[in-house]
Amino acid sequence: MRHRVSGRKLDRPTGHRMMLYRNQVTDLIRYEHLVTTEAKAHEVRIFTEKMITLGKVGGLHSYRQALAFVIDKNMVEKIFTDLVTRYAQRPGGYTRVTHLQNRLGDNASMVKIELV
Repeated sequence: MRHRVSGRKLDRPTGHRMMLYRNQVTDLIRYEHLVTTEAKAHEVRIFTEKMITLGKVGGLHSYRQALAFVIDKNMVEKIFTDLVTRYAQRPGGYTRVTHLQNRLGDNASMVKIELV
């Protein structure tokens, strides 16, 4: 039974899955939008909002925690400068998920995740 087990496995080993999340969070911060499957988008949303919240907390410890997850150092600096000022008055909900048409090859439900 899966009672109170959080997260999706996405049929990948743990290391591959975490690297996928790290890459997608970094790309979402870089381009501010991303087209992916619905399951991946919901997982990426969790990690992206945690990174932006770390930026709002500020401080060296939060900076190092974000740097340990986000791959590109420039994107961590973008979080701690650009995005913090943009979301200063917002208590949460920094991303929006919009449904698109299903993918032609395997009929997977596709979504566009973007920063608000």
